[in-house]
Amino acid sequence: MNTDKSQKCALITGASRGIGKATAEIFAKNGYNLVLTCHNSMDSLESLTESLKSAYGIRCLPIRADMGAESDVEQLFSHIQDLDVLVNNAGTAYFGLLSDMTAKQWHRIMAVNLDSCFYTCRAAIPLMLKNHRGSIVNVSSVWGAQGASMEVAYSASKGAMNTFTKALAKELAPSNIQVNAVACGVIDTAMNRCLSQEDMAALRDEIPADRLGTPAEAAELIFRTSQAPPYMTGQIITIDGGWYT
Repeated sequence: MNTDKSQKCALITGASRGIGKATAEIFAKNGYNLVLTCHNSMDSLESLTESLKSAYGIRCLPIRADMGAESDVEQLFSHIQDLDVLVNNAGTAYFGLLSDMTAKQWHRIMAVNLDSCFYTCRAAIPLMLKNHRGSIVNVSSVWGAQGASMEVAYSASKGAMNTFTKALAKELAPSNIQVNAVACGVIDTAMNRCLSQEDMAALRDEIPADRLGTPAEAAELIFRTSQAPPYMTGQIITIDGGWYT
């Protein structure tokens, strides 16, 4: 996407719903041109794109991409000439016993949640280097630090994302490129709706804020993190209502 140099550009993956959609909305509201991706919900993504263009007068390009597939990410970046912010939000989950999980399911979790960060960051870094600035925000989870029963693969992928974030931040700090992660607690999104009402009630009882977080709250923190002073890098910032504070 060719962009006006006076306007910044953000790539947000997994933007058709939930946290990704809310993140696209806050970046658009702040004048960013956008490249948005999804894998399975192109109708929703195209509808969001038209809404954001109409409301905020920005450029917005929707692209179908499997972020866990290297070839799809390469094709995605063929549309991007300049990039100021990368938000790695695309993710998937598996809820069940590890002993019941197939190797294919394991590798799929790792591809979408972790490999995608490698593919996108590798492609984004040269674009940011030429501008001598940039911000990468990886959307992680409290399970990346705490681990969750019945979500071993998801926890492992997010734990690896956290370490990836810290290591890449050290690598890119001399180039004025920030790399941080936002670790979400229980946010009211479709990903958590596989849980029963009883399980959700039990989770709510554990959270000091006595409620689930909203996608808008997570999106606001993602945006603020992308705008933080350049000296803030390599941080895993938690938003969880005091759950694991």
